[in-house]
Amino acid sequence: MTTPQLACPLCRHTEFLQQQGRISSKHNFVQNPVTLMICKQCNYVLPFWEGKSIYLS
Repeated sequence: MTTPQLACPLCRHTEFLQQQGRISSKHNFVQNPVTLMICKQCNYVLPFWEGKSIYLS
């Protein structure tokens, strides 16, 4: 079984830069950790939330 490879939805490129960050809620009560995958070809940003958040409970 092969592992699926992440591909950019715009250009289908498969090489990405990985950045870690935090996204704050509207009133800064909660900061959710997020991993940003940035396409090396077109700079499209794919956000991936870690753990529980108000968006992905």
